[in-house]
This record gives sequence, structure tokens and C-alpha cells, in this order.
Amino acid sequence: MKNEIDFRLILDAYEKIHEHGEAKQGKHVLDGITAYTDHDGYTVFLEGHGVKLTLEFHNKYRLDYDNGKQFDQFIRALKNISEGYETPGLERG
Repeated sequence: MKNEIDFRLILDAYEKIHEHGEAKQGKHVLDGITAYTDHDGYTVFLEGHGVKLTLEFHNKYRLDYDNGKQFDQFIRALKNISEGYETPGLERG
């Protein structure tokens, strides 16, 4: 299955999960999505709702999931995180 990925959404959600999520053994969890990186920080992993997204350097990515419903729930959760939490270091005003 091939899906178009909004890299800004992915990276924004990752930052918000890292900032606002609960830290658990090198990973952060927020609203059912787990976010972490590899040892050098160049690869970002997001997991939840039966989906695993691997975002590599130069915006190469891999998606692993069983059906479109899982993917839709995953993207909806990322959008909710992106829209529902403040960006780290920025204040609304």
C-alpha cells in the first residue's frame, strides 16, 4: 500500500509527543502514539493503531500496517496531536 505522507505533520507530531508525552525507556507516548529515534537521531519511528512508520534521512519512509482503517486512525491521531498541543518553545498569543 502506497500512501502520501505529510512530512511536516510527522515531524510536528513527533516533536509534540517528545515534549508532552510520557517518557518510557527512551520512548515517548502521547494519545496512543509512541515516538522515538535511532541512536544518532536521523531516523524517526512513530507507532500506534497497528501502524509503524519509519522516517529516514532525506524523507525516505516505510509504513507497516494491515489495513487502511489502521492507517486512517494513525494519521487522524497524528493530526489531533499536531493541532491539540502547543509547539515546544512557542507561545500562543
